[in-house]
Amino acid sequence: MVQLEVEGTTVTVHVTGAHRVLALREHVTFDLAQISRIGKASVDLRPPWVRAPGAFFPGVIAAGTFRGKGRKEFWDTLFVGQAVRIDLVGADFTRLVVDVEDPEATVRMLATAVAA
Repeated sequence: MVQLEVEGTTVTVHVTGAHRVLALREHVTFDLAQISRIGKASVDLRPPWVRAPGAFFPGVIAAGTFRGKGRKEFWDTLFVGQAVRIDLVGADFTRLVVDVEDPEATVRMLATAVAA
């Protein structure tokens, strides 16, 4: 699970607990203006094939950086329906899929911050 923090126009995704080790990353930062789409991620959504670096056990966990054709994504999910999907343009990553405590509230918070 991660914690999202919006400060000004900057969004920081803090990776917590043992997932820091699995994802090999402590945080991801991007600008609100780089968000192109926000929504709850479907449970059957899967990361691109190339994992570099990170951990992936099908249906159990995806944590880390994943690459595909023209994509670089950050994932930290246990595939239990608690993930949000954040599509980005012009950022280091093209998509983030991360577990949060309350997906609906997180989507609302980010949508409100983008609209402001």
